[in-house]
Amino acid sequence: MGSVALFMAVGIVFGAGGILTSFLIHPRSKNRFKLETYECGLPTQGASWVQFKTQYFTYALMFVIFDVEVIYLYPWAVSFENLGFAGLIKMFIFIFILVLGLWYAWKEGALEWR
Repeated sequence: MGSVALFMAVGIVFGAGGILTSFLIHPRSKNRFKLETYECGLPTQGASWVQFKTQYFTYALMFVIFDVEVIYLYPWAVSFENLGFAGLIKMFIFIFILVLGLWYAWKEGALEWR
C-alpha cells in the first residue's frame, strides 16, 4: 500500500510541477496580434467557418481499426505454435468480427467517395 501512495504522490507532484512551471514561465505580454485569426499570414476574407466532409474522418477511423488489427495479429503469429488449435479458433473469431465490421461499413456506403 505504501508503494501505491508513493507512486500517486510522485505523479501528483510531477503533474502539479508541470502546471506550475508552465504558469511561471509563460509570456506575460498582451499582444493583440497574437489573438487575431490568420490564414497563411494574411487577414481572413469572407467567412472563416468551413465545413469538412465527415467522410475523411470515416476513412481515418477505418484505417485505425485495421491498423490495430495488425497490432494484435503480430504477437499471435509469433506465438502461434504455443497457442495451439484454441488460439487459431480465437483468431478466426477475431478476424471474423473485423470482416463483419468491414462488410457493414461497405454496406452502409462508408467506403464510397461521394
